[in-house]
Amino acid sequence: MPESINVPAPLDNMTHPTLEELEAQLTAGNEKKRFQAALALAELGAAGTNVLQSFLLQHSAEGAIAGRCYELLLHSEIPESQAFLAQHFPDGVVPLLSEAGIDYRPLQQLLAAHNFLEGDRLTLQKLCELSGAAAMKRKWLYFSEVESLPITDLHTINQLWLVHSEGKFGFSVQRQLWLSVGKNWEALWPKIKWKSGKTWTRYPGEFIWDLSAPRGHLPLSNQLRGVQTINALLSHPAWLAS
Repeated sequence: MPESINVPAPLDNMTHPTLEELEAQLTAGNEKKRFQAALALAELGAAGTNVLQSFLLQHSAEGAIAGRCYELLLHSEIPESQAFLAQHFPDGVVPLLSEAGIDYRPLQQLLAAHNFLEGDRLTLQKLCELSGAAAMKRKWLYFSEVESLPITDLHTINQLWLVHSEGKFGFSVQRQLWLSVGKNWEALWPKIKWKSGKTWTRYPGEFIWDLSAPRGHLPLSNQLRGVQTINALLSHPAWLAS
């Protein structure tokens, strides 16, 4: 498994759980123990990955835990796991829907590998593609262009971030945090570690490109250009029904 993918600690109070116990924990445990069970199953070889495969077939829409199972199978050295994904989930567990005909497979691949730095850069590129040739040329968005971004595409990008970050990253997470501080930007910045005191976090070296980052830390995308664009993005109609 690549070093870029963070994994949870072994299951609490279960030194040698059986395959059946792990399967039950994966299906009905709390969020933390579900992630732990998925890792433990992946470490059991073919018997464990078979359980992960069965789980995915039945629960592929279950967000972050489905994403973790997919990631573990993707980075498994067992050939049958690769054949299973190729047959059933060639483009991952998030439907890559686009109103504009945008290909989100490269973004899916980066985020499934937890390459969040390159995933963030590609997220901005995709947002610019959605906005048109002028945005593509300048490589960033005007706040006035954000409102016209298709809802379907924003949902796809957001779901890819959510599913491949244990639910920690994504525009919808940033919106929740923003609303929780009364839309106060100065209260939001330290909460997501974009600012410490009066000092802005420097890109890219001071940002955290793994799951040790706080909730809402990523994606950055165009947002470092000022408040207007992120305000438009977090106020987009895409999130009003979510």
